[in-house]
Amino acid sequence: MTATSAFVTSLLTSLIIFVVLLLLFLVLSRRPGNFHVYYPLRALRGEGPYGKKRGLFAWAKEAFQATDEDIVAAAGLDAVVYIHLFTTALEIIVLSAAFCIPILIPIAATSDNNKFLARTQANYTYSDFDNLGMGNIRASSPRLWAFLLGVYWVSFVTYYSLWKAYKRVFNLRNNLHSSAVARPQQYAVLVRDIPAPEKHQTRSEQVESFFRRVHPHTYERCMVLHDFSQAEKLYDEREAASRKLQHAQAVFELSKTKAGSDGVRPMHKTGFLGLVGPKVDSIDYWTTKINELTPKLEEERSRVDEKAKKDAALVIFNDRLAAAEAAQSVHAPYALEWQVEPAPEPRECIWNNMYVPAWQRSIRKPTVYVITFLTIVFYMIPIIAISAITTLENLEKILPFIKSITRISALNTVLQAFLPQLALIIFMALLPKLLLALSKTEGIPTKSHIERAAAGKYYYFMVFNVFLGITIFGAVFSSSAGFKELINQSSISVSKVVELLGSKLPPVATYYITFVALKFFVGYGLEISRIVPLIIFHIKRKYLCKTERELEEAWAPGPFSYHTSVPADLLILIVTLCYSVIAPMILVFSFLYFFIGWLVTRNSALKVQVPEWESNGRMWPHIHNRFLGSLLVSQITALGYFAVQQFPYTVFLIFLPILTFGFYVYCKRNFYPSFAVVSLYVASQPVKETVSTNTIVEAYTPTCLLNSDEYEDAEFQDARSAMTSRSNSGITNSGDKTPTGIV
Repeated sequence: MTATSAFVTSLLTSLIIFVVLLLLFLVLSRRPGNFHVYYPLRALRGEGPYGKKRGLFAWAKEAFQATDEDIVAAAGLDAVVYIHLFTTALEIIVLSAAFCIPILIPIAATSDNNKFLARTQANYTYSDFDNLGMGNIRASSPRLWAFLLGVYWVSFVTYYSLWKAYKRVFNLRNNLHSSAVARPQQYAVLVRDIPAPEKHQTRSEQVESFFRRVHPHTYERCMVLHDFSQAEKLYDEREAASRKLQHAQAVFELSKTKAGSDGVRPMHKTGFLGLVGPKVDSIDYWTTKINELTPKLEEERSRVDEKAKKDAALVIFNDRLAAAEAAQSVHAPYALEWQVEPAPEPRECIWNNMYVPAWQRSIRKPTVYVITFLTIVFYMIPIIAISAITTLENLEKILPFIKSITRISALNTVLQAFLPQLALIIFMALLPKLLLALSKTEGIPTKSHIERAAAGKYYYFMVFNVFLGITIFGAVFSSSAGFKELINQSSISVSKVVELLGSKLPPVATYYITFVALKFFVGYGLEISRIVPLIIFHIKRKYLCKTERELEEAWAPGPFSYHTSVPADLLILIVTLCYSVIAPMILVFSFLYFFIGWLVTRNSALKVQVPEWESNGRMWPHIHNRFLGSLLVSQITALGYFAVQQFPYTVFLIFLPILTFGFYVYCKRNFYPSFAVVSLYVASQPVKETVSTNTIVEAYTPTCLLNSDEYEDAEFQDARSAMTSRSNSGITNSGDKTPTGIV
């Protein structure tokens, strides 16, 4: 366990780091040369930097005062939903602390169980901080009644806060879908698993005939999906060659600025990484390359419609109510044919997954789940190894040469405080890409759904490996005496194991408090200071960027990484809920984590992060269910710990998991259906102007298939329509003429 001195050292060090990073932000963000790093979203809107009269903490005031509507306008509803995770967690923590801190901490502090156990058990150790938790209450003591009531209080506070949050997000989503400003995806549906056409029919004719019969008055057009990977490959190669040509021309022009020089034409080698091969003139080489790729791309575009169509299509209606009705209807006698669902936003489409047939999806999904399960189970082994190895005692045995370093008292204390937490954070950074790849393999057709699926897998990984792994094995192996006590039992029984775990659970809270402090002080300090992106930007600007395009790419911030940030925040939540009664002081540090995170995330949404897609808040049911999952784990933890404390009224806690399940069912039946589809009442609201069919076609047309590449993004009014390029789609369509490759 982390000793009291190491614990205090960890907190003070983290605080100092945070203060330094915050000061760096306050100073560096005011320099004009750093404007694009700290305010990229404003730069994309054409807004200039602020004057010198701007206050140092005006950024915090703006973030604090911004409404949900302001954030929706800046970064979309998905960002608002993510921020509501922090808002809801803060409400739960504040209301829980209103009972747990003024009532439970004094009760624990005036007890003497730790002193009693230290006198009676030779190997028992504790810190002064442990006296403020439930571990300082003697077994079967009447004082445990207060802690049992605390479990009920935290549970009902969570139900109330989640109900309020779900209702708020529910209303925001409905307001967005009923807005008078319509969007292309509101007029379209995605049709999958289309059966084989008749011999005399093309795929486009089949789809058009089917929907004209089923929706005779509202059907407008169909856009059949196909494989356009070769055209996309040629387009990407030409774009890369164009970038390199622009770079070479910029280098040549810069060389002309030297006195008495006509300029030096840049040269490069054509082999691997530009290290081998013949040396050529860069400008001539890339010009020739572009001239070679352009006719190939045009030829591929002209052949696009000749390729076999896939068994999926986008179907466009002349009314968004008709599209909503179609998305909720069974269209064929066989339910696995002509499956219709709401069309995703053009930017978030994963087109090659849209035409994955149902039988493949039915195989891929359970296969991915099995792989995910095995990943969760077997990652426990390295987690345990890291937990055991990253102690100074064990490291000195494995690496004897570090003894000279650890003998330094101050350094020893710092390493003891931070080493296990840093090892865990670094280890966890290796996993998200694997989970994203697994989620994409399932055949999920949208980026937002892939992020949600990956976030779910990452959450379960954290619960079972990080939270349970650290809690259980940290409890058993917190000292060699604890391990010996377990293996030296003449007859090992479940009761002995549970008794040992029960006696060690409260001190593990100190580890988690240190972990939470490290996450919010250092993690949010780095996020608000943006020191790493700033350094990278200035290095690129000075040595690598020669064109405006390269300069823009150097400061581009990217979107929120929901698949990693949401599970990471939920990990802190599950720790908070589980230890809110066992060690109430964790509520103070959790409040700081979520409050600083709330402020920093709102600032990022308003000024920094640029969304790449918008799912209109589909993440919230996922977040809501994980909140309830965290609460359920905390209730089961409390049930087990009260049993270990031999409290005769532990049975009263059995009702809480049942209530949690009942609340889950209520929310799923009442709120979730309007997240899966758009309700007909919401879709029936009038619009200022119906989106034209051509606008919808342009929105869903891939850039690589455009004849002259002159189309601008479709004018759908979302949070970032003016900041993104069109997503590649891979589609053909029936009806009037459209760009090359679109029929």
